[in-house]
Amino acid sequence: MVLGVDVGTSSTKGVLVERASGIVLRTAVRAHEVSRPRQGHVEMDPRVWWAEFREIAAELLNGADGRVEAVGVSGMGPCVVLTGDGPAGAEEPLRPAILYGVDTRATEQIARLSDELGADAVLERCGSLLSTQAVGPKLAWVAEHEPAVADRARRLYMPSSWLASRLTGEYVLDHHSASQSVPLYDSRALEWYEPWARHIAPRLELPPLRWPGEIAGAVTARAAGETGLPEGVPVITGTVDAWSEAASVGAQRPGDLMIMYGTTMFLVATTGERLTVPNLWGTLGAYPGTRSLAGGMATSGAVTEWLRGIAGAPDHGELLAEARRSGPGARGLLMLPYFAGERTPIADPDARGVIAGLTLEHTRGDLHRAALEATAHGVRHNIAALREAGADLRRIVAVGGGTQGGLWTQIVSDITGMEQEIPSVTLGASYGAALFAAQAIGDADAERWNPVSEVRTPDPAVRERYDRLHRLYLDLYPATRPVIHDLAAWQRDT
Repeated sequence: MVLGVDVGTSSTKGVLVERASGIVLRTAVRAHEVSRPRQGHVEMDPRVWWAEFREIAAELLNGADGRVEAVGVSGMGPCVVLTGDGPAGAEEPLRPAILYGVDTRATEQIARLSDELGADAVLERCGSLLSTQAVGPKLAWVAEHEPAVADRARRLYMPSSWLASRLTGEYVLDHHSASQSVPLYDSRALEWYEPWARHIAPRLELPPLRWPGEIAGAVTARAAGETGLPEGVPVITGTVDAWSEAASVGAQRPGDLMIMYGTTMFLVATTGERLTVPNLWGTLGAYPGTRSLAGGMATSGAVTEWLRGIAGAPDHGELLAEARRSGPGARGLLMLPYFAGERTPIADPDARGVIAGLTLEHTRGDLHRAALEATAHGVRHNIAALREAGADLRRIVAVGGGTQGGLWTQIVSDITGMEQEIPSVTLGASYGAALFAAQAIGDADAERWNPVSEVRTPDPAVRERYDRLHRLYLDLYPATRPVIHDLAAWQRDT
């Protein structure tokens, strides 16, 4: 067997898989919440990740018929976890983890570093501009606002490397995660770029680099005692969840696009060449020799969860049924899903959610339908940006919890006009981490593990209506931008 564990925004998921066949034997989940101490700040205690890993491993291994032969890890990212030096110091975070692009605190540092380093130079060397997704500005924010932490910080972790370190004692990071650590990594030379790293965080010891599926080390005696895993079992280096999800469904060839349906929406296009454009993220792929062009929305499932809470719906199933009855166009509602700013393609941390067309006749089902359609319009906006950048998109594979039920994926196909393949297993990143683990010790193939089970085809009867709504969607953001920027500034001051 192989074990895969992924740390996500709203939960940590684990899966126990038969190595040869890819059959899922057991799953386990631990829900958690992020902390939002201030407007734009999104954090989490890394110690929670290790505690949840231990609980999940114990649950999955209890009474299991077989032996775990390898462990895979992945997690949301890029994140910033800072620890001190030495064996003891490296185990204790100096502050809560600063999460990926949903954390928008470092806008001033983004602007300053872009001026100091040169935006064009950053894009050319790193593959992406500085943005809320980038690690460097967040390190600069810590240096300016928490100098005592910056003075003590010696090591930089992300959720996957944090788990790998707790399991093996090794300090490593994968090349893909490093390529999202703009501007610390040179995506042409495939190594840390010391001049800019030293400029931003001179005291940090940057981790040695490996590929996500390479072995980071072996389970230590201490970790074995805490988790129930056998001592000496290999642990892979791991990577960011979206790239682990892409691996889980075999979306790794040029022309493949993976859409991850989760708390946030993520799109990863595998490209045959290095593509760099200002409004998307050019990164390394998960496997040696591969490149990606990626986009990400700051909220998707997070909006529907927020709506469920304030609308008093007991579960998502009931809301989905009501949204299905609402019908295409949500009876004249249009939403911008920018409830936590937006990442690509507008790169605006001060963007905010907008619901246009509300009347007293609208229901919570209409609102839920409008939220699902808003994320689909965001996907179409990102797909247009990917194509404009030169990505050749021939195949879409959908993955993640949001693929369940069929309505959300159907809406995305209807609005984009593109088919989506739905694989047999849509567990996502934890399953991808298990696949990486199986590949590290033997022969495992995503197509054999996880064949396509159904195809979502766009409905031509609704295409004209959705094309009209999409034009309105694209117009709504620039039309409301001055107002929402003023409101965002007000929110920061209160």
